[in-house]
Amino acid sequence: MDEKRRAKIAVLGSINMDLMIRSAKLPLPGETVIAETKVENPGGKGANQAVAAARMGAEVKMIGCVGDDSFAEELLQNLTAEGIDTRYVTRKTNTTSGVAVVMVVASGENAILVVPGANGLVGSVELEQARQVICDSDVLLMQLEVPVETVIAAAAIAREAGVPVILDPAPAPAHFPAELLDVDLICPNQSEAAALTGKPLAALEDVIAAIPALAEQGPRQILVTMANQGAVLFDGESVEIIPPFPIQAIDSTAAGDAFAAGLAVKLSEQATLREAALFASAAGAIAASGAGAQTAMPDREQIETLITKQ
Repeated sequence: MDEKRRAKIAVLGSINMDLMIRSAKLPLPGETVIAETKVENPGGKGANQAVAAARMGAEVKMIGCVGDDSFAEELLQNLTAEGIDTRYVTRKTNTTSGVAVVMVVASGENAILVVPGANGLVGSVELEQARQVICDSDVLLMQLEVPVETVIAAAAIAREAGVPVILDPAPAPAHFPAELLDVDLICPNQSEAAALTGKPLAALEDVIAAIPALAEQGPRQILVTMANQGAVLFDGESVEIIPPFPIQAIDSTAAGDAFAAGLAVKLSEQATLREAALFASAAGAIAASGAGAQTAMPDREQIETLITKQ
C-alpha cells in the first residue's frame, strides 16, 4: 500500500459505557465482595476496535447505535476525539446506550456483564446508510455485540463488493448460524474457539487439532488467540504458532479488541497474515499491560517498538 494512503476500515459493532470495578477477587454465586475502585470509561467491542485502529493510523468509520440517555453524547464525542467518523452512528429514541459492567482482579482476569441497549437495534437502517462506506473500505471489521442477523447482512454487502471481512466472534452466541462464519478471517480466543467446536481447548495442541473443524464452518483463515501461550494461525493451507510477547498483564479487557484492530490495519496495508498476526499480538500485549479498554489501546509507534525489541 502507498505509505501516504491510510487504511480505510469500517467497523460495525457495539458502543458502550464501561463501568470498571476492581476487586481482590471475582464474586462467587451468592457472594458479596467489597470492591476497591470504580471508573466509568467509553467501551464496547466495536468502539474499542475502532479506537485501536484509529490510533494505529487507519481512517475509521463507525457503524452502530447509541441511545437517548446521558451517555450518548459522551460516547459520540469520545469517538470523534479519536478521529473516528461517527456519521453512521444512529441515535435511537426511547432506549439506553449500551452499558458494560467489567469486574477486574489483580491478575488481570475479568468478568463482564453487558446491557446491549441501543446496540441491539443496529439493523437494516444502519446498513443502508453505511452501504457505500462498507463497499469503499479496505476491510469490514465486526464483532457479536450487535444482532447476528445484522452481522450476516453486512458481511454479504462486503462480500458482494469484494471487501474482506474480519469477524471477532465475541461474545460467543449459544448457536452459530452457518452463514455467520462465511467470512475471510475469524479471530476467536480459546474459549470462543471452544464454543465453535464444542470441545475444550486448553493447550496449543488442542487448538491445532481443532483447526480443521473450525475451517469446515466457513472462514477462509483463522487466528485463535491463547493469551500467554501466543496464537494459532491458519492461512488456509498450513498452521503456524505465533509466539507471545512477554508482558506483565494488568487488565486483559481490551487485549482481544486491540488484536482484532491490529489484524484489520495490517491486512488493509497488504501485509501477510503472519505479519498481521505479529503486529496484532504486540498490540494485544500492550493493551493487556495497561488499565481499562480504550485507555489501554496502543498507538503504532508503541507496537512497532515492541516488535523490534522481540
